[in-house]
Amino acid sequence: MARRKRKGKGRKGKKGKKGKKRKANPAFKKPVTVDDALFAVIKTRRCSRGQIIKKVWQYIKKKKLQDPKDTRFINPDDTLAKVTGGKRRINMLKLAGVINKHIKK
Repeated sequence: MARRKRKGKGRKGKKGKKGKKRKANPAFKKPVTVDDALFAVIKTRRCSRGQIIKKVWQYIKKKKLQDPKDTRFINPDDTLAKVTGGKRRINMLKLAGVINKHIKK
């Protein structure tokens, strides 16, 4: 007995949302102040959280601080170690949480 083919494509009975865009959270664009340890890395006193993360990653790439064997880890230099709490190796997924401790609202 042959299976009957369904007409149409995609999921049955579900329609995608049309015209509705996701709104950006204004809290991420709000400028915040950083402390002296983080200022030494990003060279900016006030900027948004997204810009702070972006500048920290620029610093990491410029100084080649990413572990070449396991790129999930960062080997901070002396300047970045002040931000990470003196840790010699940090997971890149934990970086935002570590940076958050150096942000003043």
